[in-house]
Amino acid sequence: MPNSTCPVSYPASSSSSIKEYQAIQHKIAEMGSAVEAARSLTYRAASASDRGDDDAMKLASMAKQFASVRAVEVADEAVQVHGGPGYVEDNLVEKYYRDARITKIYEGTNEIQKNIIARELL
Repeated sequence: MPNSTCPVSYPASSSSSIKEYQAIQHKIAEMGSAVEAARSLTYRAASASDRGDDDAMKLASMAKQFASVRAVEVADEAVQVHGGPGYVEDNLVEKYYRDARITKIYEGTNEIQKNIIARELL
């Protein structure tokens, strides 16, 4: 997400920074909120695990599932903000998207995390 605030022209014919467009500002605000919510849940899960709490497994699965979904959403928005250059392999935004996408798969797919969450809640 940090690269989403770099001085990219938007639209291409304009010399304005993307930071000057309210629609982009709102996207960045939503992206930042999603990142902070995921971070908060992740810290809560880590704290519960450190203490040996009974709900540590549930919170860890919730954090993994929630954070991976939000990471893909945020990375996708960053690609959209950057437009065509966001898809170029040399662009960090494109790398963030690829890295975010894999988090839904490794170390237990999100479907497995949902099974764990449901089992712990029921």
